[in-house]
Amino acid sequence: MKKPELLAPAGDLEKLKWAIDYGADAVYIGGPFLSLRANAKNFTFEQIKEGCHYAHQRGKKIYVTVNIILHNREGKEVVSFLKKLERASVDAIIVSDPTIIELAKKNTKLEIHLSTQQSTLNYEAVEYWYQQGVSRIVLGREVSKKEIQEIKKRVPIEIECFIHGAMCASISGRCVMSNFLTGRDANRGGCAQICRWDFDLLNEKNQLVKGDKKFTFCSKDLSSLEVLPQMIDMGIDSFKIEGRMRSIYYIATIVNIYRKTIDEYCLHPKKYHYHKEDEKTLRNCANRDSVVQFFSGINDERFSYYNGREEVSNQDFIGIIQEYDEKTKMAIIEQRNYFKKGDTLEIFGPKTKPFSYSVDKIYDEEDNIIKIVRHPRQIVKIPMVKKVYPNDLIRVKR
Repeated sequence: MKKPELLAPAGDLEKLKWAIDYGADAVYIGGPFLSLRANAKNFTFEQIKEGCHYAHQRGKKIYVTVNIILHNREGKEVVSFLKKLERASVDAIIVSDPTIIELAKKNTKLEIHLSTQQSTLNYEAVEYWYQQGVSRIVLGREVSKKEIQEIKKRVPIEIECFIHGAMCASISGRCVMSNFLTGRDANRGGCAQICRWDFDLLNEKNQLVKGDKKFTFCSKDLSSLEVLPQMIDMGIDSFKIEGRMRSIYYIATIVNIYRKTIDEYCLHPKKYHYHKEDEKTLRNCANRDSVVQFFSGINDERFSYYNGREEVSNQDFIGIIQEYDEKTKMAIIEQRNYFKKGDTLEIFGPKTKPFSYSVDKIYDEEDNIIKIVRHPRQIVKIPMVKKVYPNDLIRVKR
């Protein structure tokens, strides 16, 4: 069975390396220009080169988002930017503006993927873009299972689908509420996420409608873990995770679980069974409700928050394994959240199958016994019952 590509986000070079180390087949990033993440650090050209080198050494790929919609003032800079990306050895660019597609075809040999910003939802549109020289379509998040199947049947092009992450209350991110209410252009990478704000809801008589909480119209997050075997069987070429602004813990956790699921199903499809506890881990990582969204073809009030939304600050991420001494069975840990003696933690990593461990002893850097770890990035030592590796992560066991 052909494995689909697992495509992860990275907002900087550190996250790129974490994504690859935790199992991503490819990583998408933003460059210093034409990227739809204005608030991300984004990559310099030197960092793009380093990221490509790191990925290619490990047989992985790097895609650069060039998915902004151009204004006149940017037109002159596009060709030189695309040529720099080509020299940096990126594997593909992700584009939404037809002008950039034409300029890339005329001036470079870059592989072109069509961004979800084009809201491609039907096979006629997919056929059109295929004829324009696009090698892969990132479908709009609004497509259903039946629509994807028909597209795959009719057009011989690579199909990429989002499988996890935040959803947009508009159509594939084409919202201007942020522009109007904050002056931050959503389609230029500055979205203020107005859909998550709380509003007073009035009825036709201008009377306040009361609910558990004030009204919001933001979507719940997307999680495709439960339907992933169906998506693999459909022949989708690439599974995309949303989140270039997310933390290393989020990226590592999400990539790790989807990597395991893809590998398990592709190796033994008849023996595979859905791990509900993995879904729980995914939800705890983001602290937002998640559903399969449009894939099911059923879209109603269960797929958005409206009233009663609750998001709890995430404190699951406890720390990072820095070193492990096999003789003393002692792990050196960099703390990322408060924990104490007696807590039950879970350790996982690229080579470490998740296991639980009750903290029996904690030592500081001077080998003094302590009971609580509460200083930011505090370095401590903990005896471990099993072998662990540098860059394994520690989280709360729920």
